Amino acid sequence: MHYRVVVVGGGSGGITVASRLLREARHLSGQVAIVEPATKHYYQPLWTLVGGGAAKREVTEREEASVIPEGAVWIKDAVLEFNPKENLVVTAGGSTISYDFLVVAAGIQIDWDKVKGLKETIGKNGVCSNYSYDYVNSTWENIRNFTGGTAIFTQPSTPIKCGGAPQKIMYLADDYFRKSGVRSKSKVMFYNGGPSIFSVKKYADALNKVVERKGIETHYKHNLVAVDGEKKQATFEDLNTKEQHTVQYDMIHVTPPMSAPDFIKKSPLANADGWVSVDKFTLQHTAFSNVFGIGDSSSLPTSKTGAAIRKQAPALVHNLLSLMRSEPMVNEYDGYTSCPLVTGYGSLILAEFDYNLEPDETFPFDQGQERFSMYLLKKEMLPIIYWDGMLKGLM
Repeated sequence: MHYRVVVVGGGSGGITVASRLLREARHLSGQVAIVEPATKHYYQPLWTLVGGGAAKREVTEREEASVIPEGAVWIKDAVLEFNPKENLVVTAGGSTISYDFLVVAAGIQIDWDKVKGLKETIGKNGVCSNYSYDYVNSTWENIRNFTGGTAIFTQPSTPIKCGGAPQKIMYLADDYFRKSGVRSKSKVMFYNGGPSIFSVKKYADALNKVVERKGIETHYKHNLVAVDGEKKQATFEDLNTKEQHTVQYDMIHVTPPMSAPDFIKKSPLANADGWVSVDKFTLQHTAFSNVFGIGDSSSLPTSKTGAAIRKQAPALVHNLLSLMRSEPMVNEYDGYTSCPLVTGYGSLILAEFDYNLEPDETFPFDQGQERFSMYLLKKEMLPIIYWDGMLKGLM
């Protein structure tokens, strides 16, 4: 099989790029292939609200077939290996696909097994996570049935999908505990592998006030390394001292460690950390000129969010088309990303920033303040923008 463009990954990045490419270059119809084994497509940003009982899990799921753009060929298979010197992709099903141009949009891998005992106890024994369609309802079950005690929320030191998500569910839980009358007999703890609450000072200052107002106990530079579901114990490692200590919990929301997909890590496309090595402005691969990378699997030094992909895709497509026409690539991605930070039911801080960790805000007001309007934007408007705009290559 040979295609002009092969897109690896049918998630946010892959579908958005394929849609934009086929809209802007209709002559490529039938010559763009999307390699994706999954039959379902998920709008994952809403899983925070699903875990907090403010949205239904089912509305986040659609058939993958429904988002494949017209003119694209869907190859329902997984990539096993890349051979960029020969312009070949080998699939798990045994197919060899050749290409003129390659776009890698393979997402991020969730490493449940990197926390000892997590796989065995996730979804039971008070252990929950919003990072899986299968387990997100268990978060709401735990929050809804919490009668007091210790509620722990974790964030690993690895890169993750949406850096703010681990704390969003904590704020919703705290809100619900207050409404259900159990907060006064509860301790809410945040164990974060990073050095601070958020990487951008403006929003960090605002979030520190939220944490203080809610009376949440924070521990930075601490990674969750083990969970004992039977004993309801969580073991953390202090990243500075390497010492480990165990904490008793009544519920624990785990954000698991994440990394680049294994098939990328072992490929010639990967940098030393396993990510697809791309120029941070053009999104072109640093060694193979006919290869591009986008989204979570790329080496782009910005938060891994859908909002980032929405700004990366136009730059990538324009540069790819310029390369096809042997013209200079002039489009640059400035590192824009966004994290809608839910701070409770009906309140949200809309963080938007660039590579320099400087605010890059959309609205003509201070987005560092908690606002009901921004909560509505996340809950009601952004899913529409995603399904009907971004995935269709319209915005």
